[in-house]
Amino acid sequence: MSACVPTRATDPNQTERTHPPHSPPPSGPRRFRIAGADVSASIAVFLIALPLSLGIALATGAPLQAGLVAAAVGGLVAGRLGGSPLQVSGPAAGLTVVTADLIQRYGWRTTCAITVFAGLAQLGLGCLRVARGALAVSPAIVHGMLAGIGVTIAVAQLHIVLGGTPQSSVPDNLRALPAQLADMRPASVSVSVLTLALLMLWPRLPGRAGHLLRKVPAALVAVAGATAAAALAGLRLPKVDLPSWSNHALAGLPEGPVLGLVAAVLTTTLVCSVQSLLGAVAVDKLVAARPGNLSARVGRSRLDRELLGQGAANIVSGSLGGLPIAGVAVRSSANVHAGAVSRNSTMLHGVLVVIAALLMVPILELIPLASLAALVMAVGIQMVSLNHIRTVTRHREVWVYAVTTLGVVSLGVLEGVALGIAMAVGVALHRLTRTRIRHEEKEGVHHVHVRGQLTFLAVPRLSRTLHLVPHGADTVVELDGSFMDHAAYETLQDWQKTHTAQGGSVEITGRHPGTRISEPQSGSDCRCRPWTPWRNHQCDGPQSTPPAEKNPDGSCRSEPDPTGPGSASGHELARGISAFQRNTAPLVRSELARLAREGQRPSQLFLTCADSRLVTSMITSSGPGDLFVVRNVGNLVPRPGEESGDDSVAAAIEYAVDVLRVRSITVCGHSGCGAMQALLDSEPGGARTPLKRWLRHGLPSLERMADASLPWDRLAGRSPEDAVEQLCLTNVVQQLEHLRAHDSVARALDEGALELHGMYFHVGEAEAYLLTETDAGGVFDRVRESDLTA
Repeated sequence: MSACVPTRATDPNQTERTHPPHSPPPSGPRRFRIAGADVSASIAVFLIALPLSLGIALATGAPLQAGLVAAAVGGLVAGRLGGSPLQVSGPAAGLTVVTADLIQRYGWRTTCAITVFAGLAQLGLGCLRVARGALAVSPAIVHGMLAGIGVTIAVAQLHIVLGGTPQSSVPDNLRALPAQLADMRPASVSVSVLTLALLMLWPRLPGRAGHLLRKVPAALVAVAGATAAAALAGLRLPKVDLPSWSNHALAGLPEGPVLGLVAAVLTTTLVCSVQSLLGAVAVDKLVAARPGNLSARVGRSRLDRELLGQGAANIVSGSLGGLPIAGVAVRSSANVHAGAVSRNSTMLHGVLVVIAALLMVPILELIPLASLAALVMAVGIQMVSLNHIRTVTRHREVWVYAVTTLGVVSLGVLEGVALGIAMAVGVALHRLTRTRIRHEEKEGVHHVHVRGQLTFLAVPRLSRTLHLVPHGADTVVELDGSFMDHAAYETLQDWQKTHTAQGGSVEITGRHPGTRISEPQSGSDCRCRPWTPWRNHQCDGPQSTPPAEKNPDGSCRSEPDPTGPGSASGHELARGISAFQRNTAPLVRSELARLAREGQRPSQLFLTCADSRLVTSMITSSGPGDLFVVRNVGNLVPRPGEESGDDSVAAAIEYAVDVLRVRSITVCGHSGCGAMQALLDSEPGGARTPLKRWLRHGLPSLERMADASLPWDRLAGRSPEDAVEQLCLTNVVQQLEHLRAHDSVARALDEGALELHGMYFHVGEAEAYLLTETDAGGVFDRVRESDLTA
């Protein structure tokens, strides 16, 4: 439908817009459109999903059609209802071992029923909004589980690659492997070797032609090449056998022991949910890393909705005789890298799977099973990631990873995960209780070193060590840890008071020598810490000041006596510097030392107003060395060539772009800008003060706002509150145009080495907005992290 177009008021002092009394009649039904990027991405995902779905079905022992059913349902149902727009769901390699075990124990129809009940359990978990809790599982457990599943898949598929039949477990497969090697079938081995060779070599094709050919998925090339080679050579091999859809087995009533079925449902629910939720988080990271504005068009994942979508997909898949469904990393990453911008790509890939399952059966039945087995074996090997092993080793969680992997391989997925959780809890308790306390004397000063977390479990050792210090001795207690509970704190404080009363001295320091641990002052109500919110923060004022009022968080905000010595700006400056040296400097000293050695390497130029309420590091969550900041009255960028008498802004831009090589420039305006108010109130003539001479660079913004042919800029979909806010928004857009006129900026933009951003900060609301330039004018949208549990 056509939108009602606002018109500009004729009165220049009027700040409201007038609207036509009626909207024009509808021009017709809204047409459904699919972006071209989504179409191309769906084709790429489909070409990967088709052979993998058949291979995973083969690895589980399920009917091969079940893989196609799961792929189609994952694309259509999970793609439409899920909370992760670009995650592609379907039969996942991580579910292979679980599903194969269920089919062997209970049969195919009962396995489908278990899939349905697992979907119902996922719906319940989604309604309870517990999706974020799944992320509390240690990554070492998840990676260990996937590695164990990968080993199980690879060992089982190796038997099919050699021309045999896999056994039910990894130990049985390993025991049967020597006999299988002695009785291998050359035809199956040759087809499998060709498949693996194409898988490895295709992504490494050199040259420009190789760059074009690599756009075709390696999985499709490997299976298609092996199938063509087997057909040309006339090899007689077991091939894909897709029975008629009329004979397709659907879900049946579950049969078996109740406790076993409950455990099966819980296992399937756990693996499907954890893999899907972690996959959604990984997809968000891939989307955020994409260049340009592609990431801005895709919303962040809503994890509870993703869990609901996965549950609905498993209910449908199980009911239709399909495999269990989860988010699939390979297809999801292909979808993101192919440039998909909405969930339409996932759904369209499901439609293509349906078309292939109905119309491409004769072609699919030419594929040798050995080729699919080699493909799935390669996927299993890739699940044992060296990068994951290095990561868990660096975080000292390799034992959790190893125990989980061995447990999954030897006992099963649920048992292996349980062992991994037990090991993770044991490692955490070991770290919590591993506190080293030692006492030594240096030059008459007794030093007590505490390394590790100081909890009630370490209190007996702490007490024994402290009593080794003689009465009246000078003592330094060095705490090298990030946590101290109440029991340990009271023990330390009681000993300190007793030791001080006996004539000794006690100095308690933190990790770095000379860094004092913050302690409450006896008889003081101030609970200020280095990073508490502040408002004229004066904790170190003279004792004669009135009692401090409290902020809601408990920090004090007493106003010093204007006649007292604490009101002098020099005293305030000295107090601020003292607080920095005492509290903040120890935290940033190492980083500043690094910056001093390496020089400044900021990532962006931040040009904003000189208003004292704009704290750039606070509103951008940046630290030393991150921003190259230029501040002036009104965040103005004089157009090049003007005789301003002040080239400081142009010089800063040139230095930032050509010397510092910043990757972005941000122009930030703000609400209640005094410069914009002065610009509105200015009259022709009058004294040419320095302020008026400077504000003439804002006249183009004033002219832009008054131009009736240009649309007004909007703030989060609403009109500005008044003329000052409108001018503040318009000024940001106008200064971005001035930036583009600078030679260094224009050159960097042409080379693709620089991005320009507009930003607006509403001081009263503590809300930041980013500019999105559209045909209907600039729109400033809120900057906030999506509610993942909405």
